[in-house]
Amino acid sequence: MKNVARILAGLAALLLLLGWGGYAWLFADLPSPQAIGDSLPLPRMRITDRNGRLLYDVVDSEYGRHVNLPLNAIPLTLQQATIATEDKNFYTNPGVDVQGILRAFWINLRGGEVLAGGSTITQQVARNLLLTADERAERTVRRKLRESWLAWRVARSFAKDEILALYLNQMYYGAMAYGVEAAANTYFGKGVADLTLAESALIAGLTQAPAVYNPFTDPEAAQARQQVVLALMLAEGYVTEEAHMLTLREPLRYAATPYPVNAPHFVMMVQAELDQLFSRQQVYESGGLTVRTTLDLDWQRHAEAITAEQLARLNAPADGAPSHNAHNAALVALHPGTGQIWALVGSPDYFDSGSSGAINMALQPRQPGSALKPLIYAAALTPASSPAWTAATMLPDVRTVFLTHEGASYVPVNFSRDERGPVRLRQALASSLNIPAVLALDAVGVARAVSFAGELGIRTLGDPDTYDLSFALGGGPVRLLDLTAAYAAFANGGYRVTPNLILDVTDVRGEVVYTAVSPDLLRVMDARVAWLISDILSDDEARAPGFGRNSLLNIDRVAAVKTGTTNDFHDNWTVGYTPDLVVGVWVGNASNEPMRAVTGLSGAGPIWHYFMRAVLAGQPDAVFAQPPGLAQVEVCALSGLLPTADCPYRVREWFLEGTAPQEMDTFYRQVVVDSTTGLLATGSTPPANRTVTLALDLPPLFQPWARAQGLTLLDDLLRASGEEETAVAASAAITPTLSALRVLSPDPNTIYRLSPTLPTAAQQVPLTAVATADVVEVAFWLDDIHLGTLTAPPYELWWPLTPGAHWVWVEGVWGDGRVVRSEPVPFVVRDAVEP
Repeated sequence: MKNVARILAGLAALLLLLGWGGYAWLFADLPSPQAIGDSLPLPRMRITDRNGRLLYDVVDSEYGRHVNLPLNAIPLTLQQATIATEDKNFYTNPGVDVQGILRAFWINLRGGEVLAGGSTITQQVARNLLLTADERAERTVRRKLRESWLAWRVARSFAKDEILALYLNQMYYGAMAYGVEAAANTYFGKGVADLTLAESALIAGLTQAPAVYNPFTDPEAAQARQQVVLALMLAEGYVTEEAHMLTLREPLRYAATPYPVNAPHFVMMVQAELDQLFSRQQVYESGGLTVRTTLDLDWQRHAEAITAEQLARLNAPADGAPSHNAHNAALVALHPGTGQIWALVGSPDYFDSGSSGAINMALQPRQPGSALKPLIYAAALTPASSPAWTAATMLPDVRTVFLTHEGASYVPVNFSRDERGPVRLRQALASSLNIPAVLALDAVGVARAVSFAGELGIRTLGDPDTYDLSFALGGGPVRLLDLTAAYAAFANGGYRVTPNLILDVTDVRGEVVYTAVSPDLLRVMDARVAWLISDILSDDEARAPGFGRNSLLNIDRVAAVKTGTTNDFHDNWTVGYTPDLVVGVWVGNASNEPMRAVTGLSGAGPIWHYFMRAVLAGQPDAVFAQPPGLAQVEVCALSGLLPTADCPYRVREWFLEGTAPQEMDTFYRQVVVDSTTGLLATGSTPPANRTVTLALDLPPLFQPWARAQGLTLLDDLLRASGEEETAVAASAAITPTLSALRVLSPDPNTIYRLSPTLPTAAQQVPLTAVATADVVEVAFWLDDIHLGTLTAPPYELWWPLTPGAHWVWVEGVWGDGRVVRSEPVPFVVRDAVEP
């Protein structure tokens, strides 16, 4: 018995020792809950431009961003939103979440990291106000237990209302706003007492991840989080179903109360980055931080003034014309080598709630229009692409039908609504022609184009399978900041650039606590392709057909530039660069309301033009450094092939070594005509009537365009003269597009609908085809029914619409008797009553 007693006593002592050791390990050094009342002085944080000039003093004697309020001064809806989101059992639990603790134990036993523990409001207060920054960063069971023990003691020491007031006054809500009063002023320009339910729900959702849900940098994420909060309030019975639905539809207008700040949108971006770099405790322990940014305040003032002046001109034209209804604009200027942002305007008036001025439009995804075309052409010019395109590749700028994923016809048209026939890639890109751009995307592939944009830093496009060929004309959302950085790769020789905002951060003692480190340069484009794109976009002669000579895109120095305009004038863009500066400009409305008759040239173009001239004044002109591996070759201007003696117009074009054309031009043919008849001369034509002239030997695709321009076609001369020569094909590279016999109308998969208000006999459509000169007759067939035969162009028959699914094709007879059949074209005719 004595031995048993000794063993039991030893075990009791051991358990007591282990218990004491466990207690000491877990709880001995924890602070008293009463320490929570010690005020934490909010240190000063100064944000400056690159030269040390003040942009924003986060804490100042008049406009402090931290205000303590009694709980009864905070709206009940905000209290309820916080409780529903963070701790629905706040008023009944003992300050800790027992289930969360058990879950932490289970995760730890399985060898995992404690990622979540269902922290109560009391636990968050204890963690944020009593634990050190290092311990708060731990994800261990020990930290969870210490936090829970502190929370239990806090719950014993303070009333629930006192704890809730501490939470609402001390928590960090992003943008350097501590507490709900500062958050209400920062995000909505009003005191917390004036918040609506919708605004209260948004603020309550911020504390989980202030940088992620910051409505100034990502309003969509902030609104999605707000909707989660409202759903939780509905589930807890704090709002009715009706109030919930009404609140979801309430628009949110972000407008900060005016406080001394330069470059406010840029400052908000800096603050969001600081939220990622430094914890709240680190900011406190620093005693104050000075953040030196990349921005140049002089450049910023130029950008703001020029942007505001242009919007004023658009909304009150000097000639008395109606307003163009353009109320927002954004500008990004960055260095193409480092990505440092030198100026950024998110909207002209940050404090104008009527135009949603607090929304940073430099960060909002919008449709880029033609500003995306240089990326597509760059992908097409890549040496590894097949077929290998060059700046001289001839592209047909004539009516062309493409098929979408769904099999529907897609017929792009140029912004000017006209066509230019055969054009070289240089002209097509510089003059921003739409039809060749779609051809380029068709050759590159949508998936490759989206992937290439991603390599350049544009990550907002999403799944390429959601796009069709309209993507070439700006059919995917991009951010101005990302598009400007993407253009930097053209300026710097093919390297991806990551925009950056901060140069360094120093503490109150002047010690540097953070220095920006430039990431290693990643090549995403052949240097020669980057140079070619820059050469094309800076070619004033090549863009003259689209923009005229000496337009606003010319700034009297070497500069590459591209505009973009979306359908219905929702967005317009100008992005351009020199070797040392890239500037992107967007003009539109934050509400997505359409402007009136504003293009990239007339809306965003003047801002780009005057800003570039202002900040580059007095600086020497610079040219884009040409990399090795390029050769200049003379080509025929119309075909892009090597010139023959008959080619009257020639240009010198740059090629990647090994890609210059080897074929001779086939478009120009020297012929002898009878000056009295205009026909080809024959053996009986008197010498005095013989005239040597040039005729165009164009593929059938171009012939309707050429006739409309009044050009002399070899095919027409041959037909009129009764000859049976075979016209030479123009370009083997695009022979499938330029087939000798094909149906031009209707487009594949066209859907016609009969009108109940028109006579049936009046409802007809033209069936048209095109053929080469050696075709002596063309027969039209529809659903195996012969409709008629024509022996001379234009090959066109009118067909009365008949309900049903149909196929139309043509058969051509050559002079030697051969018969060739075109590809059949499907189309549908529906009754007026059909869905």
